[in-house]
Amino acid sequence: MISNLFIDRPRLAIVIAIVMTLAGGLAMMRIPVAQLPDIVPPQVRVTGIYPGASAEVVEATVGQPIESKVIGAIMAPTP
Repeated sequence: MISNLFIDRPRLAIVIAIVMTLAGGLAMMRIPVAQLPDIVPPQVRVTGIYPGASAEVVEATVGQPIESKVIGAIMAPTP
């Protein structure tokens, strides 16, 4: 078994671990930043239907409180 090989020869296991660590470090250095995924800010969409209410009333009673809470949640520092 392969596990017995590494148990019987710890120096071989150490050398392989060092080689893998160096290869990983070199790979991290050589990955171009352009290949990393774009970080998109979170988007929030809220839909509400209030028949009979004017646009000003809906904005004042629903829109502004939701907007203030969402902006507060996005701007709040994360622990």
